[in-house]
Amino acid sequence: MPPGCFGVPRMGYTSSSITSALAVQRIVMIEHANSKHVLRSTLELPCGVILKNRLAKSPMSDSLANGEGDPTEAQIRLYERWADGGAAVSFIGEVQGDPRFPEKPGNLVLAEHTNKEMIRSLVSRAMIEGAHLWPQLGHAGALSHLPISQPKGPSALDIEGLQCAGMSHDEIQDLPYMYARTALHAKTAGFSGVLIHAGHGFLLSQFLSPLFNRRTDGYGGSIEVRCRIVLEVISEVRRAVGPSFPVGIRINSTDKLEGGLTEVDALEVVRLLDRTSIDLIDVSGGTYFPGAKASSDGSSRGPYFLDFARRAKAVTKVPLMLTGGFKRREQAADAVASGAADMVGLARAMVLNPRLAEVWLTEEGGDPEFPKFDSNPPGGITAWFTMRLTALGEDQEDAFRLDLPTAIRIYEDRDAQRCIKWREKFSHLHIQA
Repeated sequence: MPPGCFGVPRMGYTSSSITSALAVQRIVMIEHANSKHVLRSTLELPCGVILKNRLAKSPMSDSLANGEGDPTEAQIRLYERWADGGAAVSFIGEVQGDPRFPEKPGNLVLAEHTNKEMIRSLVSRAMIEGAHLWPQLGHAGALSHLPISQPKGPSALDIEGLQCAGMSHDEIQDLPYMYARTALHAKTAGFSGVLIHAGHGFLLSQFLSPLFNRRTDGYGGSIEVRCRIVLEVISEVRRAVGPSFPVGIRINSTDKLEGGLTEVDALEVVRLLDRTSIDLIDVSGGTYFPGAKASSDGSSRGPYFLDFARRAKAVTKVPLMLTGGFKRREQAADAVASGAADMVGLARAMVLNPRLAEVWLTEEGGDPEFPKFDSNPPGGITAWFTMRLTALGEDQEDAFRLDLPTAIRIYEDRDAQRCIKWREKFSHLHIQA
């Protein structure tokens, strides 16, 4: 046998060293062969709740509420299908606590006027087979949908395509109580946890970003001060729901905007979160602000934020979920097996196959086939996937044949109709017509 085989040194080469090298090689091969099994393992959260596997349906704006903040049969059926398809937890995004600042008119609202019967139906049908259902609690801030909102953010903005007023000090101090009330509504309704949205350029993400937070009153400045409102929200939510109810948070690893949140500051956010009672940190990235790069830019070959997740794991003991760019089971298994993440969040992949978790947890496996489009008009792919969500909720995905321009038209027409209903329902809150 030639010297140097199996990567052992040439000098001092013995039969025992050959045996050791072969043993290491076998261990590596076995670990690679069994890496997919890590996805089947349970995950215990700091609050004591156990998730049955490592695959989650990550938050998406499904746009399937009825325009008055209430669930529809299609929305209920959609989350029922993901639960039946093996996901450990599904996150509903976006869910509003304050209907004055919605991301879209198809969002759910959790408040006193919510249709409790439909919410109970959603919870009971989407929490089957041991699956969890958590609403993602959000406030769109400067990104609030203009036809049904008067946007406000940390600071007043007047840039091309985006204008908003700045929040008063009193309005900021009211935020923790709004999130806490919404979380308590979720717990009372039977949801099994909540996820606080502090990513993707919405309000709490805006506070974290120096590009959009220019305050000098104790809520702006260093990353520690910009994070203050986030920590206050977590504290008040925890006070409202108690120690054993799961509370997670979604954060950006980067805004992908010049002058926005950097990975260095995002790591400091993770360090600060590690000192709180948070149960799960969902790492994502990018924003919906004008000029922001897509999360896939420069990361088309694999998960978008994997390198950041590895660094984040070194500064926190809180379980970490990684979302963005997972298209193959091998990618998900490797992320968990390598210790870069404790869970993997899947969005578009689970829109293409609502039973993908079940498929990836079997020996055979199998990856979804992502569509390819001849053109990509602005908003086209998002509209296409959103309309496919509707098809899933109606059990009509086999007949789904929309091209991008048609998907955009139907999506925008539906939003326009829902805006009318939203204004009628919430007119007492002085929403802009």
